[in-house]
Amino acid sequence: MKIVQTGLALTATALAVAGCALAPVQPGMSGSQVVASYGKPTRVVAAGQGTRLQYSQQPAGQSAVMVDLDAVGRVSAVREVMTLQEFSKIEPGKWTRADVEREFGPPARVDKVASWPGDILNYRWRDSFQDMLFWVYLDAGQVVGRTGQGMEIPMRMHDE
Repeated sequence: MKIVQTGLALTATALAVAGCALAPVQPGMSGSQVVASYGKPTRVVAAGQGTRLQYSQQPAGQSAVMVDLDAVGRVSAVREVMTLQEFSKIEPGKWTRADVEREFGPPARVDKVASWPGDILNYRWRDSFQDMLFWVYLDAGQVVGRTGQGMEIPMRMHDE
């Protein structure tokens, strides 16, 4: 029983520390306050009249948070983008690779297949309780040709 109590206490402590590590980012905060809370962003890109701080957990994680800063460096928006609602904004024939990476950050993986002329960007995300993949198919000119999604099936090691 004491081992279980100790394990629960350690888990509770770890969760409390993790909760403190990412204080909520609110509109109006400065970019330096965001970095103090979230740490160094994965990427910093231009977005509209301001800057976007990308905090991506790709390739291993399933989250990417975009923090938009206005022209004076204050938070104007914060959002999780690894969602079907966000992915549905991609417009085949219009969006480029640069558009996709500005909105979603770096992909988890980039694939090529013989039946498609360009790169296929792979993003990992979670739909309720299911691990998912979202694919963005780029043509030879780096324009989105189509998108797709499917379940992520974990690879299992087995004896041969």
